[in-house]
Amino acid sequence: MCTAATYRTKHHYFGRNLDLEHHFLEQVTITPRNFPLRFRQKATMKNHYAIIGMASVVDGYPLYYDATNEKGLSMAGLNFPGFAAYYPCRSGKDNITPFEFIPWILAQCADVEDALQKLETINLLAEPFSEEIPLSPLHWMLADRERSLTVETLKDGMRIHENPVGILTNNPPFDYHMLHLADYLNITPQPAENRFAPQIVLEPYSRGMGGMGLPGDLSSASRFVKAAYTKLNSVSGDSELESVSQFFHILSGVAQQRGAVMHNGAYEITYYSSCCNTDLGIYYYTTYENSQITGIDLHRENLDGEELIAYPLRLTQNIRWDN
Repeated sequence: MCTAATYRTKHHYFGRNLDLEHHFLEQVTITPRNFPLRFRQKATMKNHYAIIGMASVVDGYPLYYDATNEKGLSMAGLNFPGFAAYYPCRSGKDNITPFEFIPWILAQCADVEDALQKLETINLLAEPFSEEIPLSPLHWMLADRERSLTVETLKDGMRIHENPVGILTNNPPFDYHMLHLADYLNITPQPAENRFAPQIVLEPYSRGMGGMGLPGDLSSASRFVKAAYTKLNSVSGDSELESVSQFFHILSGVAQQRGAVMHNGAYEITYYSSCCNTDLGIYYYTTYENSQITGIDLHRENLDGEELIAYPLRLTQNIRWDN
């Protein structure tokens, strides 16, 4: 289970929590412009936009979880079991496997409008990466500085939703999450008012009571509401440090702690949280055991190279001692 978010101050930010019960040797991975991107049913793309994001690199191929290209377009795949559907090969379509979807879009699209044109002809192919790596049931959030979309492929076809809140979690489908927000119309960051019975004296006894009823559990529906509320009411300075810090606070409000959620006999945790300044191409992350923010700058690398560049995650806590 996962949560993805967008955020805007002076710059635009995109990132996510990856919530799983195990991990797959993720690395911050840069795909330079001349790295040959292979596709199962399409010609190899020898020249394309540079990409930075979190990926597992398998047999030399970047399997991206979330990524941003040099133009500032971002994309993340989130777990969508029981709803995601993929299709047989279709003539006249761009047959792209789900694990190729993020590279296919980010390699050649500069913004959401470009991506929409590609989505008109795409067919997400029911083909796994390998026998050892089966298909993952996913839906995706796609965003540039001005606009965000949710892309879902269901049994009856692809659905593309405008995403005005810039948040995505997991099941159910996106239209449910947007309808569900209406259940919390009265939630406010302001002090609580007595709407229950104005004819009697009812005084708030604590700060924050305007948020009474805001969900705090870790279900995907509740995380969507909590993350949307936190993000849409978020106040931050415009500096890079303030903006990045605020983005990680938004994600931490829906992070999973070991022991709180069990799945298949293992505890689900937030293995990493990411935040990419999509305007500057700087990818920041924290991990479950290391809360210090680490940053990698796309533009400090040779973006005209032909080889993947990967940075292993810093997984152990780094404590600054003052005495």
